[in-house]
Amino acid sequence: MPKRPHPNPSPGGEGLEKESLSPLSFRRGVGGVAQVISALLTFVLLAAGSCAPAAPPAFAPPSRAVSATPQVVEDIEQRTFRYFWDLADPHTQLIPDRHPTPSFSSVAAVGFGLTAYAVGAERGWVTREAAGERVRRTLQFFLDAPQGPAAAGMTGYQGFFYHFLDMETGRRFKTVELSTIDTTLLMAGVLMCQSYFDRDDPGEAAIRDLAERLYRRIDWTWIQPRPPLVSMGWTPEEGFHTYDWRGLNEAMILYVLALGSPTHPIAPAAWEEYTRTYKWGTFYGQEHANFPPLFGHQYSQVWIDSRGIRDATMRAHGIDYFENSRRATLAQRAYAIANPGGFRGYGENVWGLTACDGPLDGDLTLDGRSVHFMTYAARGAALGDVRDDGTIAPTAAASSIAFAPEVAVPAIAEMHRRWGEHLVSTYGFLDSFNPTLNVATATHHGHVVPGVGWFDGDYLGIDQGPIVAMIENYRSGLIWKTMRRNPHVVRGLRRAGFQGGWLEEAAQ
Repeated sequence: MPKRPHPNPSPGGEGLEKESLSPLSFRRGVGGVAQVISALLTFVLLAAGSCAPAAPPAFAPPSRAVSATPQVVEDIEQRTFRYFWDLADPHTQLIPDRHPTPSFSSVAAVGFGLTAYAVGAERGWVTREAAGERVRRTLQFFLDAPQGPAAAGMTGYQGFFYHFLDMETGRRFKTVELSTIDTTLLMAGVLMCQSYFDRDDPGEAAIRDLAERLYRRIDWTWIQPRPPLVSMGWTPEEGFHTYDWRGLNEAMILYVLALGSPTHPIAPAAWEEYTRTYKWGTFYGQEHANFPPLFGHQYSQVWIDSRGIRDATMRAHGIDYFENSRRATLAQRAYAIANPGGFRGYGENVWGLTACDGPLDGDLTLDGRSVHFMTYAARGAALGDVRDDGTIAPTAAASSIAFAPEVAVPAIAEMHRRWGEHLVSTYGFLDSFNPTLNVATATHHGHVVPGVGWFDGDYLGIDQGPIVAMIENYRSGLIWKTMRRNPHVVRGLRRAGFQGGWLEEAAQ
């Protein structure tokens, strides 16, 4: 999900090409359409080597489990959980978009936080009672927060929520958009808690009721100015965004939840149109539906167990979305091994491009060549789309652990071993680092350790969340198993045309 502006954003933005454009990939809400156009114009295509053949076969072998979860992985999961548990505002329960830099809240980070609370309860890091109370208060806040068309003083409208909220008041932050994807990721966490807190006691019954009311309130049909697709967002000042969600990207779960609504469902034709624009092809030996940043292959599958279930598109290609994400992961690793950009540190255990912080906006001459660096950007590598300045985000590999543990676990361990002194702290991995930028220079984020590299100074909630969730899915399948019981998710998948696997036995 990412493009969050820094609380003190620098000029400019970034995006992917029009059909795969993701609002999590560029600065949204504070510049409207003009900023989107600017982002498109400033996109940097570094496609050299992007179509080069590599050793991995076109069809990946089955995922090989790692025999035991290394202590470093368990430690990272628990530390990352503490980001959400420790940093929630005591009044609103909102989660900061980033820390320690003071910031607004991201409603998507709240969705990841709700999911993390269930993980923490299951692991015994907090009591189930404490986690349940935190969840109940969070859901109550969102249900009670003001909704309406006014430009100020509101938290949302038509059941949707603004992308960023003031941490203390919970009201719209500046002029950000009412965000369909960020609302969706919030609702995914809400529904996770609805199914996880299933005991017959008043507190857990209240969680289930609040979750149902929040989900039913969303009018998905209202934000379809160009049906059957769903718009990326809306603002009181400019109306609906001019872009709709079309795939492949993080919006798979958006369409599943919109299709599954018991009150305001969209038509099944939306899924057909969303999947029609998938970009199939082979990148570094892996044939799959391409999307450059890895978050687009991870976010939906934090909550949706895609193993063995297929829609019409995946049936036609003989794989499922889990395998597609696995191939995207292996392709990125192969790209890092080939390292066509000649960046420092890249290799078989140092890889992972996704939306993340970066050091600065500008060009520097390093090792006798000019390198264009970026601050927050949707870094990625896919067929025809490469955006890379040597900045690695640990969340990219760590959140791929459920898809390809045999390459993700060594990557987690290697980044921890080589750069842990600068990269790992209270809440696990800091957001990003860049070994290529190893000479002293002024940076917008973080700092340079001369001779070692640049290291971010912040954690980002939307990058922390998938780390907790996907490590837990790898270790126990908790989130996947829980969400397979949620009737709204099951309904949405079936209306999208998914068949097979666990879905055949799921309750109606």
